[in-house]
Amino acid sequence: MSPEASPPQRRARRQAPDWQGRLLPRSVLGISALILAASLGAAFSGAILYAYYAYRLDRGVEYASTFDERLDTALQIIDEEQRQAMAAVRAELEPLQRLGATGDTLEQLVERVAPSTFFVSTLDEAGAPSVGTGFVVFSDAEQSFLLTSFATVRAATRSPGPEVRARQGTEELVADLVSWEEGRDLALLSIPRGGVERLAWAQTRTGERVFSVSGLGAAGGSASQGLVGDVSATGIQHDTPLGMQFQGAPLVNASGEVVGVSSRAYAPLGFATDAVTFAPVIGDACNELLVCPDNRGGAEGIGG
Repeated sequence: MSPEASPPQRRARRQAPDWQGRLLPRSVLGISALILAASLGAAFSGAILYAYYAYRLDRGVEYASTFDERLDTALQIIDEEQRQAMAAVRAELEPLQRLGATGDTLEQLVERVAPSTFFVSTLDEAGAPSVGTGFVVFSDAEQSFLLTSFATVRAATRSPGPEVRARQGTEELVADLVSWEEGRDLALLSIPRGGVERLAWAQTRTGERVFSVSGLGAAGGSASQGLVGDVSATGIQHDTPLGMQFQGAPLVNASGEVVGVSSRAYAPLGFATDAVTFAPVIGDACNELLVCPDNRGGAEGIGG
């Protein structure tokens, strides 16, 4: 016979915690209530997740509906920034472009101006060769009028005077001296060849790059370049190197528009300079030699 448990042992068993009874329901009703609570919690969590998903989906649809508009706006902003950047680059390059021209630029300029220029040759008072360039300021069906340097044809202003010739390529023509203005070193010639295109006239400004284009050269002409130092009522002050063949040549801008007449003798201040020369403004030819419209954009006929 096994001994019975002592009273202290029986009290210890009665005092042990019944934790399973506290956590788990002991009846079917309790179990049902626990399952119901878990189901409600799961349903509530699912509703919250679905609402959040629907919210994100709506935001995505809204963004997609405005995507094209946003893209167009972005492209417009990019185009505007690109335009502003290109304008800034051009502004930075302009001073550099005034300082020098590449061989291609000079070649293209000569090609554009040469059809309107002629190499002028005659003799001076001592019988030595005197040369320069003339360019067309007016042309009709039968004849063309060339503006050139008075210094080149000075001897021809006397009677009898030497013959003046104008050559373009292999063609050489006898030129008639129509009129002249010694003070501005300008003279007007006429040649028996019509339909020659004249060059457009323009104004210049300080700092602009200019070119003197001679009628003598392997390509039908040659160019010398410089910068405008000043523009005033007396003329254009510039530093373009001028050889004998450039006397009377058109002084043009980078677009081939005539802004003045190249001169080695024009001295409006009464003295000659070593490194800087003066050129009569092209509009000055309208004072004595040419009949020009009010805006002086070119010659309509001849004066004298």
